[in-house]
Order: sequence, then structure tokens, then C-alpha cells
Amino acid sequence: MIEPLQLEEIVAARERGASVVLTTPVLPSTSFAKVAGRDVILKAENLQRTGSFKIRGAMNALATLEAAQAKRGVVAASAGNHAQGVALAAQTLDIPATVFMPLGAAIPKINATEAYGATVVLAGNNLGEAVDHALAFEAEHGAQFIHPYDNRAIIAGQGSLGLEVLEQVPEMATLVAPIGGGGLISGVATAVKALRPDITIVGVQSEAVPTYVESRRLGKPTAVEPKPTVADGIACHLPSALAFDCIERWVDDIITVDDVAATKAVTLLLERAKYLVEPSGAVVVAALLDGKVRTADGPVVLILSGGNIDLLLVDQLVRHGQEARGRFASVTSWVPDTPGQLARMLDTIGAAGANILSVEHHREGSGLPLGMVQIQLTFATRSWTHVDEIVDALESVGVTIKVRPTR
Repeated sequence: MIEPLQLEEIVAARERGASVVLTTPVLPSTSFAKVAGRDVILKAENLQRTGSFKIRGAMNALATLEAAQAKRGVVAASAGNHAQGVALAAQTLDIPATVFMPLGAAIPKINATEAYGATVVLAGNNLGEAVDHALAFEAEHGAQFIHPYDNRAIIAGQGSLGLEVLEQVPEMATLVAPIGGGGLISGVATAVKALRPDITIVGVQSEAVPTYVESRRLGKPTAVEPKPTVADGIACHLPSALAFDCIERWVDDIITVDDVAATKAVTLLLERAKYLVEPSGAVVVAALLDGKVRTADGPVVLILSGGNIDLLLVDQLVRHGQEARGRFASVTSWVPDTPGQLARMLDTIGAAGANILSVEHHREGSGLPLGMVQIQLTFATRSWTHVDEIVDALESVGVTIKVRPTR
């Protein structure tokens, strides 16, 4: 039987991390409030040290090690945020740390982990194989394996965020947090419900990896088959028994969002809040904007859990998000290979108030009839309504659209 996590453990964890963990700001969002119909407040944990909430749990887990164990060191396996949290906590407490990362881990995340003083070992083709290497290292060297979420001290440390946000937004009625392995929402929900049982707690998972949705449906911790998702930071297909116990006790609802909604949320946070938030953290905004969060009367707090994005991926995320919002579109058409056809299309789009971003003109292609050319135009737009107006205008002047923009 699992011993329930106690508020006292979370309070003690907060004290242990006080010298390192930042009190991250809260930001009211008028843009998102208009959609939600009530006050919306962003908890900017993306501005935390190491770029995510993970330092909270890591500090508590390492600070509670016995002296002999601390001397032998710690080992972890992670492709990103957990690695950096453990590395910084170990550096702060002068504990040797080794972090196993998959061979394909992003270079910026490797560099950041090393910069915090950890020894990084690249091993395994995926996170599961990296974990196997870390456990083998633990057995051989006696280092303590620090699990990213199936660890009582980790969960208690993450719970400090719940205490913090209660102090910052005492009028809060609903709290929305991402769920991956479940460590964050378990600690936060335990803290919040212990002090304010009237507050509604909502968790958000990726539609591709709905581990706790399935676990709740079946009434027991249940692994799911993982699928690719842009929200890779919450793509945890193996649940934690302790986290599941906390979630079942304290989390009122769990919902899922897809990748399109997550990328839209990333771009909206950049555009409206001026925050760079990774898709795994932006899912809470996605859920709210999709109308999936059943809020109680009163302010809604959204936990933006992290902001660690490989800058090489930012452009792709922004383009996908903007396209999903109808902010740019592409059409492919076949027109007669005669003078003036391209000019007619460009004039029509310009008259509709759109800006041309790119033009591709092909005289050869699969299925392209003799005497016709294929033209692909990409243009910046204001909304999906604007996109529809442009397509209608092109067809009204005789342009045959072969590939239309899709929502």
C-alpha cells in the first residue's frame, strides 16, 4: 500500500531548495482571458533556473541523500530538463553527477547539462536504453539513480510550486498543469488540495501519449504505446504508482490536446505573452483555448512548466503554429502556359490584402497536362476567413486550385 504524500514533506522540500529555486513570476493574460471568459494567469516556470520546474524536485532529492550516498554520487537518465535539474542540484550540493543521454539528444541540452558540472555519457538510441545504461552504472559504481518522476522526494520538491502559486494568487479557482510522468501535478495537487480543497485541479496530456487518462480509465497504473509528438517532454508512456495515487486523490480532471493545438499555443505565447515555452508546457494554454478546461468561477492559473526548446526547432514550431492559425497559407494551381497567368494570380492575392512569401513555377510534374504550368504560392494572411476569401477570389478569375489550404 502506498503511503500518501504529505503536505509536511512538500513544505520541508521548499525550505531545502530555497537558496537555489527561484520564485517565478505570475502574469495576467488579457488575451487568453477573453477566450476563457474569466481571469487567466500564467505561472512562468519557463523562467526557472535550468529553464523548467525540474530543479525543484532535483534539489530536494539530492539534499535528502545520506552523506555516504552523496559521496558516491548520483546518476540520471534524461534527454533534457531532468538532466539539467539534476546537474545544477548536484553542482550546488557538491555531489558527483553522471547523466546518461540518448545518442540523438539535442546538442544545446548536452552542453547545458555539462555546463552545470555533470558528466554526460551518450548511450542508447532512445531514453529507455539510456535508462538501462544509467541503472547499470548505479549497480557498478554505487551511485544513486534519480528517477525523473517515480521518486517521492522528487514529487515533494515539485510540490513547492503549488505552495508558491497559492501565495501569489490566493484568489485562484482553477489550476491547470501539464502531465508527463506525473511528478509535477502530483506534488502541486497534493499541496494545493491540502490547503485549498475548493480549487479545481486539471491535468493536460498529449493526445499521443495519454498515460494517466488510460490509467484512470482502467483504475490502475497502465503503460500505453507511445506515439511521436511535438510535446516530447511529456511523452512518458510508463506511469508511476506514487504519482497515480496522488492524481487519483487530488486531480479533478485530465484532458488531452493534439500537436496542432500545442504548436498554436507556442506561437500565441510568443506573440501575446512574449514567452518562449516548449510545447510540453504550452499544452495548458492549448487546452484552455480549445475549450476543454471546465473552469470554476474565478481566476484560472496555467503552469508554463518549461521553456527549453532547441532553437533550430523554433522556426518549425512557429511556422506550424502560424499555419494552424491561418496566418499563412499555400495554394497549388494549374494554369495555361501563357503570358500573364502568374501576374493575374499575384494581382488577385495582392488586391485581397495578402503578402506573397514564395512563388514556385513548374512546367513539368506528375499528371501535369501539356500546355499547363503548376504554380505554388505561399502568402501571409490574417485568419482562416482571409484565406477563404483569397481562394474564392482566385477561383473567381478562373484559377483552378489543385491543392487547397487545410485547417
